[in-house]
Amino acid sequence: MLIRAATQADIVQIAALWNTMIRDTTATFTTQEKSAADLTELLNVRRNAFLVADDNGRCAGFITWGDFRAGPGYVHTVEHSIITVTHGRGVGRALMEAAIEQARTQGINVMVAAIGGENPAAMAFHTRLGFAKTGHLPQVGRKMGRWHDLILMSRIITAP
Repeated sequence: MLIRAATQADIVQIAALWNTMIRDTTATFTTQEKSAADLTELLNVRRNAFLVADDNGRCAGFITWGDFRAGPGYVHTVEHSIITVTHGRGVGRALMEAAIEQARTQGINVMVAAIGGENPAAMAFHTRLGFAKTGHLPQVGRKMGRWHDLILMSRIITAP
């Protein structure tokens, strides 16, 4: 498996992964699927902040990161999204480690994960990678006819 920069050629497979999560889970609270145009624009904006796990030409997962909040005071903090095809095979860890290293070289100090409260696997994954729970926002998301909590986890990625 190769971790590399995402390209336009990956858009169809990225859309399939992301849209499955949007349609079928509460891992994200959005209900609006990503179009090829949406992802092309995101890829252009995040040219240096979008990686894929390439498994013999197949996208086994991806990670992307961008602004946590607007304004110059937050320029060194990013929020990431990570989605993999399978769990427990090291794809997520490889993507996250590569993203942390790349973000560090970009001057990023903190990475934030915003995780749906019904996703304990994502919380455990981030905990194993050194993220700590830094916030719990009750009932801020609504999807599938229910209210959902949002868990914030973060990790300082620069050396002390």
